[in-house]
Amino acid sequence: MLRLIYVALARLIAPVAFAAILWRGLRDRSYRDRLGERFGFGAVKLTQRSIWVHAVSVGEVQASAALVRALRTRYPDIPLVLTTATPTGAALAQSLFRDSVYHSFVPYDLPGSVRRFFERIQPRIAIILETELWPNLYDACGKRGIPLLLASARVSQRSVGRYRRLAGLFRQTLANGIVIAAQSEADAERFRSIGANPDRTYVTGNIKFDFEVPATLPAEGARLRARYAPARQVWIAGSTHAGEEDILLDAHEQLLASGTDALLVLVPRHPNRFDDVASNLKRRGLNFVRRSRAESAAGDTQVLLVDSLGELMVFYAAADVAFVGGSLVAVGGHNLLEPAALGLPILTGPNTYNAEGVARRLIEVGAAQSVHDAAELSASVAGLLRDPETRRASGARGRATVEANRGALEKLLALVPPLIG
Repeated sequence: MLRLIYVALARLIAPVAFAAILWRGLRDRSYRDRLGERFGFGAVKLTQRSIWVHAVSVGEVQASAALVRALRTRYPDIPLVLTTATPTGAALAQSLFRDSVYHSFVPYDLPGSVRRFFERIQPRIAIILETELWPNLYDACGKRGIPLLLASARVSQRSVGRYRRLAGLFRQTLANGIVIAAQSEADAERFRSIGANPDRTYVTGNIKFDFEVPATLPAEGARLRARYAPARQVWIAGSTHAGEEDILLDAHEQLLASGTDALLVLVPRHPNRFDDVASNLKRRGLNFVRRSRAESAAGDTQVLLVDSLGELMVFYAAADVAFVGGSLVAVGGHNLLEPAALGLPILTGPNTYNAEGVARRLIEVGAAQSVHDAAELSASVAGLLRDPETRRASGARGRATVEANRGALEKLLALVPPLIG
């Protein structure tokens, strides 16, 4: 009965979700592309069974890079299909993998959409990064005998209560032959508490620790630094959201008023918001340039707005201090490990429940600081900018934490051969 109710609700919600995509498509053309894939249609039609990897958006696609490349190396004769839910994730996938993988948007969790999707891509194994719990899709995997691996899986304490209330539905889903590769023992225990099979639940760690920093990245960052701030200090705010930029810009104005002549590199999370953020900067009277329109910045430029895709890491490499967004608003925070791997001191807001273990670990070792408002943020940035030794020590602790926690990828890959057959 619970499944019938879920299917009915999914059919009611799908048109609303589709309308939301169409609405966003009025401002961002990428949301109008390949709409049929949301319902299981699409150009990718494989006759050979594939490896299917799902990475919902930008952060997961970035985390999937080492996994995808390892799978292509180990199984070169098996097609690999990568799905995302967002156009920004799709754009990053294209940038990272080019023609080495097939890309499709993941379908809505409707029986017909899932059926058409599986008929198109013929999955031999499904690997879902982090936590995407879709009853119809998982049920279809079980009925078709498709092994399902939840990779680098997590369930936040905030979410587990909701899943428990739907225990009947998710217990059947999670016990249906699924292998859980959890980020931590706490995550594994939460999965068990909502019905996952203990014998198929493992702790492998977080594959985000296993990403590789390109050897050329420091030099690329240095070139950007020379272009935009050759004789100034730089702090960066990456993956920011609506409402968060106001706090960041308040902090930057306080920083400038205190006499600190630093450049803020502002990198909004979503491309459809680039123009809104530019308008906000104009309203405030801040002197700014847009990355897409300026090859350099003058000495009195106060903000560099990065209105381009796929350049966050190289701008991290050009900065002295990094703030990671989605954390001063109730989004849950984004990837702290990228600036950590580059040896940057990190600032984050209090909302880090999307990666609570990573945030807690970096804060505990002194690689990151938590701030709650513009005043705290401004004071922390100012303190770090005037103290190079503290910056160096904090960054070194972050880099060491990343190195000490590598190895999840190999543990995850060890689970694949018995499943793929």
